[in-house]
Amino acid sequence: MVPDPESQFSLTRVALSTSGHKDQWPLSDCGFTRRSFLSRAATLAAGVSALGTGLGATSPGEASTLNVLGPRPGYSPQVGMFVSMLTWMREVNGVISATKGLTTAELDHLFDRNANTIGALMLHLAATETYYQLNTFGGKKWGTWPDSVKQQWDAAMELGDAGRKTIKGHDRDYYLKILAESRAKTLSEFSKHDDAWLMAVDKDWPWGPTNNLCKWFHVCEHEAHHTGQIAFLRKRLPGAKVDGQ
Repeated sequence: MVPDPESQFSLTRVALSTSGHKDQWPLSDCGFTRRSFLSRAATLAAGVSALGTGLGATSPGEASTLNVLGPRPGYSPQVGMFVSMLTWMREVNGVISATKGLTTAELDHLFDRNANTIGALMLHLAATETYYQLNTFGGKKWGTWPDSVKQQWDAAMELGDAGRKTIKGHDRDYYLKILAESRAKTLSEFSKHDDAWLMAVDKDWPWGPTNNLCKWFHVCEHEAHHTGQIAFLRKRLPGAKVDGQ
């Protein structure tokens, strides 16, 4: 689901008014003079500055402010900024909305012998988040998890034949509960770490030198990737109604 551009723009204007400046430009005003440009630039800078200092910071999942990205209470400034983006991806345009209303049969539908089910992709997101928790919060080298962890999560992480054989028979709430549990742990751990940790570089990461911000940005964009895949599969389910999404 893509948020309405007009409403998104309005929310952005509200965000930039956190400094106390009144909104000085109507949507219909497209004309710029040097004076108006400088005035608007100053207002923009003041709004961004307010966000950067934590003014108007909101809770991670507070519905009225999901679209106002910025610092969040309980987190260091840059960690809170990232938490707001991670939360937006999940709550506004991620796997929750993409799977709304799907039945167990639809979550288990396999299009061909090489495909992954929607249910398996949902569990895959939780597995990915869990493994990045172990690496970034727990300090474990990738792949060195305890056998008990591998037994619980490897099928969902790797997908393929193991995923097709074992991930089935669950309703949507089952997957959402697991996703919520893994996210709650992530947010709890983020609250215990500061901006220096977020920027700390792992020089031995397989991609090359990578900081914790990049690792967790991957977790965020990974959900975007698979949400698109889920939306594609959903529209091709037997009897699916194609809408404008």
